[in-house]
Amino acid sequence: MPWIILLLSGALEAVWAAALHRASRVSGRRRFAPAVLFLAAVAASTGGLAFAMQNIPTGTAYAVWVGVGVV
Repeated sequence: MPWIILLLSGALEAVWAAALHRASRVSGRRRFAPAVLFLAAVAASTGGLAFAMQNIPTGTAYAVWVGVGVV
């Protein structure tokens, strides 16, 4: 289970990076949705990483999290 959560958290890393980019390119009320998506994805991604690191060594978990986010 920790590995599945870690992989999903890595995918959410790419989501929050894209949402942050989108939020920085729009203005006004159009910025609200990407900003909310960014905040939710950051919270879920880092929370999932923290959960996975309780059962997976820190270096391994972080490397997988970043690697999945890059792909």
